[in-house]
Amino acid sequence: MPVVDRKKQKTPSFTSEVVTGIVRHATGLHRMLFIICAAAGLRIGEALGITIGNISPGCSIIVIKQKAWRGQIHERLKTPAGDRVIDLHPDVAAMLKEYIGTRQSGLLFCSNSGKQLWQSNILRRHLHPILKKLEWKDAELGIDKAGSHAFRRFRNTYLRNYTPTPQGLYKFWMGHAEGGMSDLYDKIKNDVGFRKEVAARIGLGFELPSKLVSIGPNGPKIESEPILEMAATV
Repeated sequence: MPVVDRKKQKTPSFTSEVVTGIVRHATGLHRMLFIICAAAGLRIGEALGITIGNISPGCSIIVIKQKAWRGQIHERLKTPAGDRVIDLHPDVAAMLKEYIGTRQSGLLFCSNSGKQLWQSNILRRHLHPILKKLEWKDAELGIDKAGSHAFRRFRNTYLRNYTPTPQGLYKFWMGHAEGGMSDLYDKIKNDVGFRKEVAARIGLGFELPSKLVSIGPNGPKIESEPILEMAATV
């Protein structure tokens, strides 16, 4: 097998300011999608595979059990560690609850007819035009486009370097594989109360829009309103 040189791989990551700009300019369900990707560090397939039944009643917990890919739902994830739960910041949970509205089933992010969204359309029609509007360019790689995985890299960087999140917890949230016996013996993922407390305390690292307006069968459409600063408390 060929040797992969990780230094030559393109791994763009968004900054706090860029994520704030993206969610400010995004509209409709795509704003909520980008918020969830940045706040939870999800792979885009994981985010598009979330169903209403995967979300707790208060919308503070999302269970990741499947992924969406090319019009199909796959029950297998990229890695076994990807089978996990995500604890959301209370403000994101409140926005998600309003976004869901009265829906009881179906995909969290879907078309008006309830069908799965396509990753390529999300990039081409929404994320890339926003990045162009922001005149974003990755400082290290010198590229002006990025995929949705840049949200995941942002979240990982934020948790590891700008918050006091315990290593076992951020690995669990990110779905990173256990590295040894110490990781295997770490059962912090079972302490739901502690997970929720940390999720609330560490903040998001980017700014949230302030208002949702409920319309349509897909749940709320998100208005372009002033933003609220969500700085972490560390």
